[in-house]
Amino acid sequence: MITGDHPATAVAVANEVGIPPGRVITGLDLKTLSAEELAHAVKEANVFARVAPQDKLRLVEALKQSGEIVAVTGDGVNDAPALKRSDVGVAMGQRGSDVSREVADLVLLDDNFATIVSAIREGRNIYENIQKFIRFLFSANLALTWIVVLGALGSFFLGLRDAAGGLLLPLTAMQLLWINVITNGPPALALALDNNHGLMRQPPRDPRSPLLDPASVRFVLVAGSGSAFIGGLLLILFPRFGYGLEASRTVLFLYATISQLVLVYSARRTVTLPQINIALHLVVVSCLAVQLLTVFIPGLRTLLGLSSLDERALFWVAIAVLLSWGWADIYSRVVMSRRSKSSGVVHRKPYPPHADSGGHRWSHRAAGGQGLTGVARTHLE
Repeated sequence: MITGDHPATAVAVANEVGIPPGRVITGLDLKTLSAEELAHAVKEANVFARVAPQDKLRLVEALKQSGEIVAVTGDGVNDAPALKRSDVGVAMGQRGSDVSREVADLVLLDDNFATIVSAIREGRNIYENIQKFIRFLFSANLALTWIVVLGALGSFFLGLRDAAGGLLLPLTAMQLLWINVITNGPPALALALDNNHGLMRQPPRDPRSPLLDPASVRFVLVAGSGSAFIGGLLLILFPRFGYGLEASRTVLFLYATISQLVLVYSARRTVTLPQINIALHLVVVSCLAVQLLTVFIPGLRTLLGLSSLDERALFWVAIAVLLSWGWADIYSRVVMSRRSKSSGVVHRKPYPPHADSGGHRWSHRAAGGQGLTGVARTHLE
């Protein structure tokens, strides 16, 4: 807590909001400290009193140089330099000055510190859903890429040509467009409605970490390659079972669309289990019904270049979809279990253990110095 008030007042407020005062440093003390002494002081002191605007800026810079991710809250004109220099500047929306609101990254419209926690929770939820979106689309499109590229290479070396004399591809351009628009688009958009439980109990994310983290890359490679492998087996085996090229392509198209629909459930399993998403279930069921209609309605079959399938072919498509889904689901469950065990818990003393739900005012130091996404320092004026 950094304030211009008297040290006794600062200590009383600190005790009231749950900040252990410990050593109290005043602005006069700061003027006598060297850079090294200041770096040590900001690690052991929680309350700074009788400070000037330039002292606030110096404290923020000292915290950042020591590896902290710093958030500053303030409402006055003299808070503007510290708000601007911090990683996250938080201004008061009701009693804050125009200058402080202008330079801040976040404005609390209700002047309630608990809103910061809600904002962090919402930000984590959005970030998690973006990662799911990427995991799903990348793994689904990787599977299609493997199928089309390897199928094209196989047709080239085997000399397989279609009726027009062109290279015989596993899936036509119309079928690929249908998969991208109908199968991939709606489920991916429905992932934005996921509500992830327990994100505030996870450790902070390193702000330098990529959006597509190593765990997501591994999921994309494992799930996408596994789905492509099963699709390739269907394309190879069905002609040997007496099915023509058009029927084999229809089997592959039906498998690719349905397997990607159910893949969304494995892709949305990351560090925490999301709550029930009714919109996602409705989208998947609707798209599944549309995919089955492409095989049974003559007009859609003609449009997409498909043929009708018998019960045996539909049975093997269902088996292939279950194998693909099971492969991705088992992998995602194992990885989620390992990440949950190694993640730990973000809550540490001295700040309240339930500060994300009870409306408490937060003030804590960055754990370990790296990657804090939260409030590293609370500024009370």
